[in-house]
Amino acid sequence: MTKHLLITGGAGFIGSNFLFRILKKGKYSITNADLLTYAADKNNIEPLKKLNRYRFIKCDIGNANELSKVFDIEYEAIINFAAETHVDRSITDAAPFIHTNIGGTFNLLQAVLNGKARKMIQISTDEVYGSLSQTDPPFTEKNPLAPNNPYSASKASADLLIRSFYHTYQLPLIITRCSNNFGPMQHSEKFIPKVITNALNNRDIPLYGDGLNIRDWIFVEDHCKGVELVLEKGIPGEIYNIGSNEQKTNLEVVKLILRYLNKDTKLIKHIKDRKGHDKRYAINSAKIEKELGWRPSVSFEDGLKKTIEWHLTRIQERG
Repeated sequence: MTKHLLITGGAGFIGSNFLFRILKKGKYSITNADLLTYAADKNNIEPLKKLNRYRFIKCDIGNANELSKVFDIEYEAIINFAAETHVDRSITDAAPFIHTNIGGTFNLLQAVLNGKARKMIQISTDEVYGSLSQTDPPFTEKNPLAPNNPYSASKASADLLIRSFYHTYQLPLIITRCSNNFGPMQHSEKFIPKVITNALNNRDIPLYGDGLNIRDWIFVEDHCKGVELVLEKGIPGEIYNIGSNEQKTNLEVVKLILRYLNKDTKLIKHIKDRKGHDKRYAINSAKIEKELGWRPSVSFEDGLKKTIEWHLTRIQERG
């Protein structure tokens, strides 16, 4: 009998990439629960509608009554990709982040507690660890939580809820924390898609501060591969960092994109730095590599080429 997964946020960037990966394997049936906010793209998941192992339910995980309609069956696992994720938006208005990232996680945990799913995987972020200096070693799973903006604080809060439900109720819960994702189907407000889009249209590329903030980048397919391994082999109560050790300054990333597109660096416009802007993120993935056998397979440069080519193809398709 085919096992059934509940994927929340499956119309978003990482969730939709994961859906394509997992459905291709043929092992699971999928319910995709997504509110279809501005950050979702129905076009990403349109090809899945024809599959008999897939169904879509529009719902707000932060609303317990709405969420209840997805639990007409019992799930093998819940994988919670649903989240408000854009730091700038969280600085302007944190309320949606509290509602979805904390309230939504709580509602899903209640469902697991009530026997609606056999386990749950929470998709978190390296931002919950805070910021590193230039000389600090990469974050491990044992680093304390030290979020510095409302977005990362909401994700850290959700992680603490997961921890508390695991220890209090002995529920089969797992957390993954990934570095910055990039790849096809990412929303245009995010850093790499925005740079690509602006460059293609010869528009100014805004860059916070000196552009020397460092991020650890992972191609979305590698992240999805890690989540799949955690689903299959992960140990309840554990946390798994997932990162490719591809540390780049924001300025380096912009220049690589401009070079690939043969665009002038004069498009770069330095602007006032963001409030609470973390200086550096870096992830140590030794645990998932050693315990589950995960390895990244796509370099930053190769992933960037694939991402740019996806954008170019999309432009051609739109005429």
